[in-house]
Amino acid sequence: MLSQKTRYTIRALQHLADTWRQGPVRLDVIAEAQNIPRKFLTVILAEMVREGLVISHRGRDGGYELALDPIDIRYGDIIRLTRGSLALVPCASRNAHETCQNCLPEAECRLRGLMLTLRDEMAAMLDRVSLADPIKLEPPFPELQMQEPEAAE
Repeated sequence: MLSQKTRYTIRALQHLADTWRQGPVRLDVIAEAQNIPRKFLTVILAEMVREGLVISHRGRDGGYELALDPIDIRYGDIIRLTRGSLALVPCASRNAHETCQNCLPEAECRLRGLMLTLRDEMAAMLDRVSLADPIKLEPPFPELQMQEPEAAE
């Protein structure tokens, strides 16, 4: 499950992508439009500035804007920056692997095999979609869906 921080970060970056090349956006405008607490948004945007995804402008006409073109910011990267991993279980993480507590040896764990496959499929999809891509508000998302498994004969 995505953390609240990750969801707020994605919504804030989507807002900045929607206003790409229109100049800096004030923090209070983003907070109100995206229903994000101002204090939390301040922390999130400061982190995104440190990560190089956002530029902060001070002064009366200041605010925030994306440091990169929205097409260059992938959802997978945002989640990795805020959550650390795309994996649902620690043993399936490619970048932050940890052995699971109270589990079978990894070589024998079918759940780990399933979670590795899921992680790889999810990463492939999230790494294909950028902030520049239109996202429909209602499913289905045919351009994002995985292929249906073939029926067993």
